[in-house]
Amino acid sequence: MKRTDVISKVCTVLVITGIVSVAGLTAAETKETVGFTAADDIVASIADIKQRLLLEEVLQRNPRLARLEAEAAAVEQRGPQVKALPNPTATFTWFVLSPETRVGPQRAAVNLTQQLPWFGTLKHDEQAALWDAVASRAALEAARISVVTEARADYHELQFLDVEGRLVGEDRGTLEHYSELALARYASGVGLNQPVIKIQAEITRTEARLLSLSARRAAVVARLNALRDRPQATPVLVAESGRRQPVALDFEEFRIRALDTRPEIATANAMVEAAGSRVESSKKAYSPNVVVGLNYGYVSRRHDAAGRLNPPEDNGQDILGLTGGFSVPLWRTSLEAGVEEGVQSRLAAEEGRREATAAIDGELGDLVHRLPLLIEQTQLYDDVLIVQASQSLHSAESAYAAGTAGALDLLDAERVLFQVRIAAGRVRSDLDVAYARLEGVIAGPLATVHGEVDR
Repeated sequence: MKRTDVISKVCTVLVITGIVSVAGLTAAETKETVGFTAADDIVASIADIKQRLLLEEVLQRNPRLARLEAEAAAVEQRGPQVKALPNPTATFTWFVLSPETRVGPQRAAVNLTQQLPWFGTLKHDEQAALWDAVASRAALEAARISVVTEARADYHELQFLDVEGRLVGEDRGTLEHYSELALARYASGVGLNQPVIKIQAEITRTEARLLSLSARRAAVVARLNALRDRPQATPVLVAESGRRQPVALDFEEFRIRALDTRPEIATANAMVEAAGSRVESSKKAYSPNVVVGLNYGYVSRRHDAAGRLNPPEDNGQDILGLTGGFSVPLWRTSLEAGVEEGVQSRLAAEEGRREATAAIDGELGDLVHRLPLLIEQTQLYDDVLIVQASQSLHSAESAYAAGTAGALDLLDAERVLFQVRIAAGRVRSDLDVAYARLEGVIAGPLATVHGEVDR
C-alpha cells in the first residue's frame, strides 16, 4: 500500500471513530491535520528571511527528524500487514509405500489449509496499526516543532551576541578616545595618572570580552550547524532583531489552541485509540479461529491381478476433499493477560494525555507570566533607561570639556550607558526567545491567534 493510501485510510478512520471531535476539527480539516504542518506554518510566518531560510534547512536536513520520518514511514506499513489473512499452508506428501484403496494405490497427496481469524479481529488489528501511524506522525511533528524552537532560540542568541559584539567594539573605541584625552590632560599637568590606568584596564577587559564573545558565538553556530547537519565552520547569517509589538496574552485562549493543535495531544489521543482497538482484538482471542482446507490425493490405476481381471468402477479416480476445523481457546490465563495488557496500555496512554496537558499548562503558565515582564523591561530600557544613561553621559562629557568633571566621572557615565545597552539587548533577545517558545507551545504562529506580529 502506498503511503498516500495509508494516510487516506487514516483520515477515514479519524472521521469514523470521532477523533475529529476530540481534536476540535472538521472533517474537511482532518487530512491537513494528519499531515501535521504546524512547524512549517510557524516557519512560513517568520518575516526575517535569513531566519526562515535557516529553519527551512534545519527541517530538511536535521538527522533526528530524518530518522523519525523513516520510522513513521515504517509504522505506516504495518496496516497492510496486520489486515491480511495469515499465509495459507500447503503440504505435499509422496507415499513411498502407497496405501491401497479400492480404486487403486494412492501415490501422493496435496493439502492446502487457511486459518481465518474470528470475525472483526483483523479489523481491530488494522485500526490499531493505523492509529500507530497517526501517533508516529504526530510524534514526528512534535519533534519538528521542538527542533524549530531550539534553532530559533539559538538564532536569537546569535542576534544578541552580534549586538553585544558591536556594542563592545564601539565601547573599545570610546575608551581609546577617553584614554587619549586623559593622557593629553596628564601630559599637560592638569589630570592625574590614575584615570589613565583605569581606562587602560577597562580597554584590556573589553578585549578579553571580545575573545569570550567569539568563543560563545562559535558554540552557538556549532549547535545550529549540528541541527542542520552542516560542517561546524559553516557561517550562519543573522539579521538584526527588530522591535516587537506587544501581544495580548490570554492563558485560556492559548490553552484551548494548544490542546487543539499540539502534536503531543494528537499522539496521546491516537495511542488511546490504538490501545482500545488492541483491547477489542484481545477479546476476540476468546473466540476460536476457523481453519478451512482442501485435500487432493493422486491415485493410480490398479495393476494387481484382481484389478486387471476385474477393474473397479472409477479405477484410478483421484481424491478431492474439504476440511474444516477451529482452534480451541483453552488457556484462559494467557487470554486474560492479553486483555489486561491492552487495558493497562490504554490506561498508560490516557495518563500520557494527562501528562501532555499538564506540560502544556506548565509551559503556558511560565510564558504568560514571564512575557509581560520582558515586554515591560524592554519598554523600560528602550524608552527610559537608555535615554537617561545617554543624557547622563552627555552631561559628563560637557562637564569634562568644561573642566568641572574628571576622567573617572566620564568613565563611570560611559560604563552605565554601556551596561544599560547590553542589558537592553539581552532582554530583547529573551523576549524573542519567549515568543518563539510560545509559538512552539501553541503549535502555530501567533499571527493566527492575535493578528500579525512583527518579527
